[in-house]
Order: sequence, then C-alpha cells, then structure tokens
Amino acid sequence: MDSSTKSQHLLEVSNLTKYFDAGRGRKVHAVDHVSFAVDEGMTFGLVGESGCGKSSCARTIIRIYEPTEGTIFFEGRDVSHLPQRVLQPLRKDMQMIFQDPYASLNARMTVRDIIAEPLLAHHIVKKKEEANDIVFRMLERVGLTREHANRYAHEFSGGQRQRVGIARALVLQPKLVICDEPISALDVSIQAQVVNLLREYQEESGIAYLFIAHDLSMVRYVSDAVGVMYLGELVETAETDELYRNPLHPYTRGLLNSIPVANPKLARQRNQSGIEGDIPSPIDPPAGCRFHTRCPFAKPVCAEETPVLKDQGSGHLCACHLYD
Repeated sequence: MDSSTKSQHLLEVSNLTKYFDAGRGRKVHAVDHVSFAVDEGMTFGLVGESGCGKSSCARTIIRIYEPTEGTIFFEGRDVSHLPQRVLQPLRKDMQMIFQDPYASLNARMTVRDIIAEPLLAHHIVKKKEEANDIVFRMLERVGLTREHANRYAHEFSGGQRQRVGIARALVLQPKLVICDEPISALDVSIQAQVVNLLREYQEESGIAYLFIAHDLSMVRYVSDAVGVMYLGELVETAETDELYRNPLHPYTRGLLNSIPVANPKLARQRNQSGIEGDIPSPIDPPAGCRFHTRCPFAKPVCAEETPVLKDQGSGHLCACHLYD
C-alpha cells in the first residue's frame, strides 16, 4: 500500500500531535497522539473540559494549524503535510462551523457575500450574481429567507448568525463538517433548533460530522460514537450507547456525573462523584496518566507509566491502568 493512502474511512487521524511554542524552550501539549476515525454519514462526538485540546485537534485536522506529528487521512489520502495549493481543492469536501458566531463572520460583508465566498473561491461560480440562486436556496434551507441576504452580521441574533455560518459551511455540499462547539454560544432554546437542523441535513445528504462539545447530553443526542479527551489525550472512545451505559475511565464517569439532573429526587439518589481539582497546565502535564492528579482510584503505577488505549471489548477503547 502506498504511504499516501490508507483504509477508506472518510477521515482517519493517527497519532495526531500538536504542540505550540510557549517560549524558553517550553511547549504547550495541546494535542498528544490522538487517533480515531469517522465514516461517511456518521457523527463522531469529541468531548472534554474546556482546555483539553478539542478545538486544537479540530483545527489541526482541517490544517488551520500544522500538525507537529501524526497523520491525517481524508478519503484515504494523506493530507497531513500537503502544501496549501494542493490542499485547496480538498477543502471543498471538508468544511468547519466555528464556535463563536459573533467572531467568525466578516462584519463588512453581507450575508449574500459571506455564503457566496466559498462558491467563488472554489470556482463553482465565476461571478457573485451567478451564486444568488444557490445562496437563496441555502438560506431557506437553514431557516432564513432571501430577504436576509442583503443584511450584515450585526443585524442578526446569535442563533441567526450561527445559521449563516452553517449555510456557509454547507453551501459547497461537503462530505465532512467539523462542528467546533457550534451551539455553546447560543441560548438553550436555540441550541436544539441548530442541532436539529444539522441532523436533518445529515439524514438528507449523508454528510459526516465531527461534533465537538462539552455538553455531554447534547453529544449523546447527536453522535454515533464518542471520544473523550483529557489534557490533549484521548482517554476513552466507544459507540455512544455503550459509552453512556458503561463508562470505564474515571474521567468519563466524572463528566457524566457532572451532568445536571432535573429531578431532585434522582439527583439525590445518583452518585455525585464529579471531578475534583483543577486541570493541570498543558505546558507541564503530569507524568504517567495525566488524570492521576485528580483521580480517586489512582495507583502508584498511574504516576509512572502512561496508559495506552486498549480494547476492553466490542470496540470500547480505554486508556486506564485499572483495566490492565
């Protein structure tokens, strides 16, 4: 097999690593040897606390950041280090929805121009006027109207702005969309509308999503499989029902126990073993298992040896010395 090709998952990342220079010879360990795959038509959820490396992982996959190590295969092709001129045509099939709808839209451009820009960049159309019908259809698809086309981003609510961002990502009919916490800046009532919009489009088109969030209840709703990140590392991954029914890693259990329960009686009955302490600095992560400084089950080996992801049965992977 040629080194530039691999098995035909839609997206496969292998040992993906991204370090940032922190000065004085120090490195920020944003993403450390992360591996997972996304197949056509599926949603892979990536969860973890703020600062655990989810967004850095997403931006490295789409090559906003250059990977430090590891490989990124898209449709079987190694895109890890392709020059931008070669990568450009592939970007049509891999798009991104950003977290902040207030910062991700150009305030000087009309909605029409924002959505038409990818069509022009990828030579789908030659002139802005040729994009109008496509833009209007896309606006209606995301719950807006053609009357919105001539407005500017500041004239919209947060939910409407995120719909514009979604329209911009979907207008090229990509095969994969990376959703980088696309609902975290929105009101709860609007979050459900946006997520349902993404799911409906997936059912119609067969698109795949890499869905990044820290809201585990929403990830459960949208995802086919879930990966749990802690301090730059992937500590557990499984099909969604399996992971929520049988969480193995103490960090995953802590995250699930931190989800608020609306019923006070059930909340009192539930084991309230959340996660204590603060996440360590990614500049100087702990040796061994990075979670051992906060883990109630830590053993001496946890501070000495780094656990590796192992299959604990039925494709349920966990990196924890409790299961060695």
